[in-house]
Amino acid sequence: MRPVPHTLAPAHAVTRRRPSPSPLARLGTPLLALLVGGSLAAAVVGGLLRAGAVTTGLGDRAVVGHAALAHAALMLPGFLGTAIAIERAVAIRRRWAFATPLASGLAGVCLLAGAATTGAALFVLAALAFVVVNAVVVARQRAAHTMLLLVGALALLAGSSLFAAGGGLAAASALPWWFAFPVLTIAAERLEMTRLARRHPASLPTLAACVAALGIGAALGPFAPVAGGAAYGLALMALAAWLGVFDIARRTVRAPGLPRYMALCLLAGYAWLGVAGLAWFGMAFGCPGRDMALHALGLGFIVSMVMGHAPVILPAVAHVKLHFSGWFYLPLTLLHGSLAWRLFGGIGRPEWRSAGAALNAMAIAVFAATAAAAALAWRRRASAPGRDAAP
Repeated sequence: MRPVPHTLAPAHAVTRRRPSPSPLARLGTPLLALLVGGSLAAAVVGGLLRAGAVTTGLGDRAVVGHAALAHAALMLPGFLGTAIAIERAVAIRRRWAFATPLASGLAGVCLLAGAATTGAALFVLAALAFVVVNAVVVARQRAAHTMLLLVGALALLAGSSLFAAGGGLAAASALPWWFAFPVLTIAAERLEMTRLARRHPASLPTLAACVAALGIGAALGPFAPVAGGAAYGLALMALAAWLGVFDIARRTVRAPGLPRYMALCLLAGYAWLGVAGLAWFGMAFGCPGRDMALHALGLGFIVSMVMGHAPVILPAVAHVKLHFSGWFYLPLTLLHGSLAWRLFGGIGRPEWRSAGAALNAMAIAVFAATAAAAALAWRRRASAPGRDAAP
């Protein structure tokens, strides 16, 4: 769900003088931004170390070693969990909801400091609060997409609880649940968009079957790895097919400007989601596709979704407006090209895999720079004499 646009507020709310933000509110926004950016940066550095792209210098520091050990936790409940929780807190307009991103962001700090037990406990508390936030969303608007958002929050809670439970099968089984959280959240957002068009009668039943298979696969994984992995992989492939068939991106890709860019991000992500599902299915039967399964899903699908939705989410959540231009295609092309090089060209070639991982990180950095430049460009255009300041 997204916050109600300011232009829909009552007239008296527009003319009333806004109170000055409290010192705590002024501190909260940059703190949350720092926690989100810090989790992402630490996750990227830790991933580079794990891929062999960083072997000296930074790799000798204890904090980077902790980042490598907690790479998945920093990227999924750390970065994505915090960012999505901020969006949801803005949407429901309740101050207490910001406790969720604060807890998950601080959890990442604890992991980097070596306080893994405290960090894991904070992830659980954040996930519990996030379930409550999504329950509020469902109470306000009972619909298929809000129910799916709640299911995604429950997946986050399941993964964080298993992570906090410790080593062995419990820690290993957290990853499918953590991945299910952004996958289901994205599916819910895209399901909401289908309200603009007439839904096919089979869309909701088939989506429900995909979600059920995903949950069954994640739950069975520790006890029946072959059946669980196969079910999980099939569910990812089925979700990719569902999104490719029923999402409106198939039509908006023909539109100019930002809608086409977003649609290309989405459609490319759906292709990588299918690749991830195939690799996950193969892993269940002993095929060596772990890097492909995890990073086709984490980078090809999830990061592509982040790149596609950022020009819409940032104005709504952070009030940072972006001037869209063709430069946004640069990091998108770099991401998908370097990922193909890493996952396909790097088969049996560790040096290609490491180089591809470094280019993956570069794509994320280039996207951040592009977004920052787009924000500055919008401010210059808005402040230019004779120009309308509206986005």
